[in-house]
Amino acid sequence: MTIIHGTCAPGFEPIRDQFAKHVQDGAEIGASFAVVHKGERVIDLWAGSTEPGGAPWQRNTLANVFSTTKGIAAICIAVLVDRGAVSYDDKVSTYWPEFASHGKGDITVAQMLSHQAGLAGFRDPTRIEELYDHDAMAARLAAQDPLWEPTTRSGYHAFTFGFLAGELVKRVTGKTLGTILQEEIGKPHGIDFFIGVPDTEEPRVAPLFEAENAEDPATALASDFQKLIFSNPTVGVADANNRAWRAAELPAANGHGTAAALATLYALLDARTAPAGTPLISPATLAALRTVRIAGDDLVLGMPVRWASGMIMNEMNLYGPNDQAFGHSGWGGSFGCLDPEAGVAIGYVLNQMGVAIVGDPRAMALVAATYACL
Repeated sequence: MTIIHGTCAPGFEPIRDQFAKHVQDGAEIGASFAVVHKGERVIDLWAGSTEPGGAPWQRNTLANVFSTTKGIAAICIAVLVDRGAVSYDDKVSTYWPEFASHGKGDITVAQMLSHQAGLAGFRDPTRIEELYDHDAMAARLAAQDPLWEPTTRSGYHAFTFGFLAGELVKRVTGKTLGTILQEEIGKPHGIDFFIGVPDTEEPRVAPLFEAENAEDPATALASDFQKLIFSNPTVGVADANNRAWRAAELPAANGHGTAAALATLYALLDARTAPAGTPLISPATLAALRTVRIAGDDLVLGMPVRWASGMIMNEMNLYGPNDQAFGHSGWGGSFGCLDPEAGVAIGYVLNQMGVAIVGDPRAMALVAATYACL
């Protein structure tokens, strides 16, 4: 018998049933799923184990969410925007003068966050160990000439996004993005999410398990340009299970947290969903955060994307039926999102990597079940 732990508010039982089905059918090893609706956490579920035959998944089990981390980085920057410390319309070089080299001086913060900077990958060969040195990676990107003319197209900055966003935060605040997340948002609001897992939290991290017949981004994408982005360096599931990966601050790819943390982080962006009715940012900043900065076929992803300021605007019902919903998903299936008009925020984390690069069927089914209950 499948045991599902946690809480489910009356009227939301179909979500619990869908979650239980995934565990029962073997689609999950361990996972958690959470929904905040109009300020109330109506779903907070977890089940399975940290590894096959291993310890039970707990409410506070942490999992790597890969690119779902980008949305959390975007939230941190939105908080700084709301405080007037930075503006989406400012040039990045205003805060980071070295960034202006090779014709990048006019790129704005919003354009950088929406993958328009032309710095989607490194021109020089790069080892995965080098990614753990933020200062060196940021300096390389500042000195690099763009891979295409900036602001003319978007091209998903799969790993480099984190160094760009992280360095902007560091230049503005003097602190790392992971530190801002903890000090300014996480600890004050009891949110269990880390970009850079402290030694003390390492025992709570569940290892990831690669999917059979998974689509490897480094080989599934067709063009040499796409392959460059995902193979220099190539990052595999085994790499993400290393302590060095977990300890580093990689705001593009190594956030670790719970589903409840993701749902709460997104819920805190709007008064209609914030648990105490007090959002982290103003309505004007929320509007700016989800303003589409560029739309069209993404050079790296090879599909149409509407990029906001570090967020993905909803497409293909990834985040429900509202095209103004937004969030970010990660390799393997995790995601966090917010639909302010529906008053709903959702978070999902797992350790059994999914097969699909986009549109994990488990995530899609859970989103559909959630909206069926509203």
